[in-house]
Amino acid sequence: MEYWNSTLGSGFILMGILNDSGSPELLCATITVLYMLALTSNGLLLLVITVDSRLHVPMYFLLGQLSLMDLLFTSVFTPKALVDFLQSENTISFGGCALQMFLALTLGGAEDLLLAFMAYDRYVAICHPLNYMVFMRPRVCSLMVATAWILAFLSALGHTLYTMHYPFCKVRKIRHLLCEIPPLLKLACADTSRYELLVYVTGVTFLLMPLSAIVASYALILCTVLHMPSNEGKQKALVTCSSHLTVVGMFYGAATFMYVLPSSLHNPRQDNIISFFYTVVTPALNPLIYSLRNQEVMGALRRVLGKYMLPIHCTF
Repeated sequence: MEYWNSTLGSGFILMGILNDSGSPELLCATITVLYMLALTSNGLLLLVITVDSRLHVPMYFLLGQLSLMDLLFTSVFTPKALVDFLQSENTISFGGCALQMFLALTLGGAEDLLLAFMAYDRYVAICHPLNYMVFMRPRVCSLMVATAWILAFLSALGHTLYTMHYPFCKVRKIRHLLCEIPPLLKLACADTSRYELLVYVTGVTFLLMPLSAIVASYALILCTVLHMPSNEGKQKALVTCSSHLTVVGMFYGAATFMYVLPSSLHNPRQDNIISFFYTVVTPALNPLIYSLRNQEVMGALRRVLGKYMLPIHCTF
């Protein structure tokens, strides 16, 4: 097998979901709509949380961070994929591939940890409401967010450097939507079995530990909700928790499929669909899931739009 010298700058060829689709034009239009929806919905949610002082509480601070991560995560891949399709150009440089992998791992890892912190926030709000602002004071919230970003950054940096140090074969086609560890290791002209085991262990640790914390938080929340005397209180708690659990289910389901399932159970087509789901669909749906049933967010959205959009409308 011939080796490929990455210093030549020829890069890789991404054979993503648009290449495997029977109707690539329709799929391209769908991706464009979903990307615009992700930009608009996450951007609006960030604006509302920043501008409306009534939302300056820990829950919405963490939600704003989630929207920021979703906005950046989908932007790592989607614009390039759309431009490449329109220009019939699927190449990505060696450095570009490494950068894309690093950003995707950083943002995905940070969101993974943030979802666990958001579950803890819900636990404190429902089970210890009188001490909520003590347990979730601004310094604690900032520490949570910083922890998520720093741990994800360090993990992503290590995995990116180690993955890209392998010699790659002359076959440069990545049968995947973007540069990620599993499809790249298939191109390596070296024994990657030990590193694949490390990726598996890291994936299990990075996913299952936060997921265990989420399950524990919601088990305690459920016990508290069942003992609430007010039906209105139960309903409000369940609505808030159901939104978060829906987002958790979508994120962890896709991430577990990619990084926890053994490589023998993967095939390029399924991996492309899963990647499309968590890079395009999930970032577009997350703000809608959190906002549509949240009266505080919808009320803040009406106030912000009324304050900033109505004066503009009246000037015409």
